[in-house]
Amino acid sequence: MLGKRAVLWRTEDLLVYEYDGTIDRGAPQVIAFPKNAEEVSATIKIARRYGLPVTPRGAGTGLSGGALAMRGGIVIAMNRMRRILEIDVENRTALVEPGVVNLDLGSAAAPHGLAYAPDPSSQRACTIGGNVAENAGGPHTLAYGTTTNHVLGLEIVTADGEIHWLGGPTRDVPGYDLVGCVVGSEGTICVVTKALVRLVPKPESVKTMLAIFDSVRQASSAVSAIVSGGIVPAALEMIDQQTIAAVEPVLHTGFPLDAEAVLIVEVDGGEAQVEAEAAVVERVLRQKEPREIRTATEESEREKLWAGRKGAIGALGRIEPNYYLLDGVVPRTKLPDVLDEVYRIAERYGLPVANVFHAGDGNLHPCLLFDERDPGVTERVLDAGAEIMRVCVDAGGAISGEHGVGAEKRSFLPWIFTDDDMAAMKGLRAAFGADDDFNPCKIFPGGHGCGEGQIGFQQRQIEQFGPDAHV
Repeated sequence: MLGKRAVLWRTEDLLVYEYDGTIDRGAPQVIAFPKNAEEVSATIKIARRYGLPVTPRGAGTGLSGGALAMRGGIVIAMNRMRRILEIDVENRTALVEPGVVNLDLGSAAAPHGLAYAPDPSSQRACTIGGNVAENAGGPHTLAYGTTTNHVLGLEIVTADGEIHWLGGPTRDVPGYDLVGCVVGSEGTICVVTKALVRLVPKPESVKTMLAIFDSVRQASSAVSAIVSGGIVPAALEMIDQQTIAAVEPVLHTGFPLDAEAVLIVEVDGGEAQVEAEAAVVERVLRQKEPREIRTATEESEREKLWAGRKGAIGALGRIEPNYYLLDGVVPRTKLPDVLDEVYRIAERYGLPVANVFHAGDGNLHPCLLFDERDPGVTERVLDAGAEIMRVCVDAGGAISGEHGVGAEKRSFLPWIFTDDDMAAMKGLRAAFGADDDFNPCKIFPGGHGCGEGQIGFQQRQIEQFGPDAHV
């Protein structure tokens, strides 16, 4: 139906689709590359006819295993659907296909004085479809909101292969918020084939500051103080010493190697507003006794600071070849205590940990570093990660701020939801006509063939069928 050039099935081709950005793996049997909604529909109908699971996939940059084929079947890769169909300058919207790269949309909007606000750190690679599936965030969503605040309408294909349009060109559409149901549903209820998104005006003025601290506790307590001071910056990011040590020799951002932590604080808006807010931020920061506060005076300096933040995860490969990036959320006031506990847990398990995260909204990203070739280390990493997530929940937080639940954290869901809560959510999935074969083993605990997670599932397959079990 798609043609031979749009389907992969050979073992060597499938290998690169076993991964996303987490440490789980899942081997598909077939990769399909449709080029429009009609071909997505036809692919789903073929999968249903043969009783095969379906897993939608964007750029594969996700950090919770959401795009992994946990029970084999067909992966529907959206890479060929990458057109920006329209930029409506007057109404400040863009109609795009799901394979459009986040940064490419921003670049296309920029000549019109517009921007797409959600800006994940992977924005050079991640796609709008994946952003919609995971309700992606980014540094600038502190003030502007996550993906769900910027999606007006969606074309979707449901689990029975039907094509529907949800939402519309205005923000207030009567009836149920079906668009809101789809954003963040992690590909478990439908496949997105078009997205109508909001664009925002590029700010008249931007000021970016770097505050350098001699302790993590000082830096993290400054975060709440800024917001308590009446300012919600466009971005408020924290980077710790372990991350600085990895980033600075590679990207030369100007982060001091002997600092325990730095904060990147950015305010934007009208010129007078920016000057006033920056003065408040600087006054509050000085109350926390930073070693130094620097202000980027040139655009090149600002870009260098953000390159250090957004290139941090890749730079950590200088320390260890593998990482496990967590995604807990805590109240801002709990940041100092929770971070202390994160470091204690990592030390107890003998693991290096790097913290680089969206401090302004309490969205922690502890990154446990390891080498998967060391016997037993992966299990140790997973145990440490579970303890860190439990600390976040016990502090009044949640198990995900922007990476989604996926396969990684589905066993944690009962920590924050009752059985009745989860039954209601599964009811929504059923209302869209989806079942356990539609992006299986994601979000909810258990499920046929899901076991304890992909690592355990894969090990059982290898024990039964040998090292080529994925074939």
